Amino acid sequence: MTSQTTIDTTGPGDEAPGAPSGATPGRGLRGHSWFTLITVAVGVMMVALDGTIVAIANPAIGDDLGATLSELQWITNAYFLALAVSLITAGKLGDRFGHRQTFLIGVVGFAAASGAIGLSDSIAMVVVFRVFQGLFGALLMPAALGLLRATFPAEKLNMAIGIWGMVIGASTAGGPILGGVLVEHVNWQSVFFINVPVGVLAVALGVWILLDHRAENAPRSFDIPGIALLSGAMFCLVWALIKAPEWGWGDGKTWAFVFASIVGFGLFSFWETKVKEPLIPLALFRSVPLSAGVVLMILMAIAFMGGLFFVTFYLQNVHGLGPVDAGLHLLPLTGMMIVGSPLAGAMITKVGPRIPLAGGMALTALAMYGMSTLDKGTGSAVMSLWFALLGLGLAPVMVGATEVIVGNAPMELSGVAGGLQQAAMQIGGSLGTAVLGAVMASKVDSDLEGNWADAGLPPLTPEQAGQAAEAVQVGAAPVAEGTPEAVAAKITDVAHDTFLSGMSLASLVAAGVAAVAVLVAFLTKRGENAEAGAGVGHI
Repeated sequence: MTSQTTIDTTGPGDEAPGAPSGATPGRGLRGHSWFTLITVAVGVMMVALDGTIVAIANPAIGDDLGATLSELQWITNAYFLALAVSLITAGKLGDRFGHRQTFLIGVVGFAAASGAIGLSDSIAMVVVFRVFQGLFGALLMPAALGLLRATFPAEKLNMAIGIWGMVIGASTAGGPILGGVLVEHVNWQSVFFINVPVGVLAVALGVWILLDHRAENAPRSFDIPGIALLSGAMFCLVWALIKAPEWGWGDGKTWAFVFASIVGFGLFSFWETKVKEPLIPLALFRSVPLSAGVVLMILMAIAFMGGLFFVTFYLQNVHGLGPVDAGLHLLPLTGMMIVGSPLAGAMITKVGPRIPLAGGMALTALAMYGMSTLDKGTGSAVMSLWFALLGLGLAPVMVGATEVIVGNAPMELSGVAGGLQQAAMQIGGSLGTAVLGAVMASKVDSDLEGNWADAGLPPLTPEQAGQAAEAVQVGAAPVAEGTPEAVAAKITDVAHDTFLSGMSLASLVAAGVAAVAVLVAFLTKRGENAEAGAGVGHI
């Protein structure tokens, strides 16, 4: 148990000693718990939207700026790399300087970088400012969790995290819909400019409402070597995951970066036992529930992000839907996350996280199994059933695993715990996309030649086979211009059948990962330090 005393750094006239959070007489809305939640939700919404909204804008950016496919990939990779590498360090900054200040700096920087991208006239500038977006996004995400942890009493924290998760889920799933509308009816720049007014609103609310809480024993120094070692290890790991689809999992370069990341994590762990104020005290992981929460978040993200990655190709390339229509088909997933997250928070408060987490991962496993049965003739009703079940399963996991990680960490490490939670989800998503992408590629490579020959199509040269496999892996039919209609129809059938066999196998692997996560969920329990946050005195 940690000290429950916090230091109020917001200046004279703020909360009187002993005033409970959310009921602060004499100073209006400053520090009010539910208005704090609204404020951080506005800021987090920008980051969550940007995770998916940009993919819709990439073709338009490429046409306008003359970018190649590899350059367009860096629009996503640069953002993700900066975000994933800096999340834990950014959480430590919040613990050191206060989550209010860190959150506000993150919002200002993210909105400014977004505006700069909209004004960019070259792909290089877009990529550079995407890096800044990732860095500032890393500042505000753990800070948002730290503010919620410090503001809400234990009995209301799960509900707050539930609503917070609802905003993230809705923003992530709604990104393709909003992006499609903006690109189609305005321009690609509007996808980034929209963050500017949202950022201004978040800053205005933050200055007016947010109250800074810091633990009495908050860190007073920085573990610079630890930051360097952890950042280097995270970079090597994420870089390997990003480049694995291009290099191949059997390539020496891929494993060189994986090995470098393992060495980096080993050196980081050794250093953390020697330094007086470590970046991440390794004793934190003596908490079995916290460690289980981190593993659970990784497994959930592998199953969710990796499995869902192929669904977008299925909807657009197999069913022929446009980006907006594809996004609308995913509304059952979004809707169930919106409805299920606050309900999951209430359930977890009442019965604890163990049963809701295990049940949520079981539903996720069932949904991923159902998605393995999708084919060319599957109707919208059946698709909606599996998407809704997936959203219903994910909701308690997003809420419960977050509470388990943050609630089992000492108050003075709430920012680091928030960074761990976000980093686990980002790494899991990247790992899921890379591993399940490798499963898809392997299945396509093994089936395509036989399916092609069975359809009576002319043999492909090795170069043509490689190009065809790349197209089929995303559900596209490698039909050359001028191909007779009857032959094109056969090629399309082969491409879609082969893609569906790969997607089915990848979904089954995702279902297996989710099933393993059910067992991990039984190691979790309610946060032991959750009551150290809100409703306590200030000095």
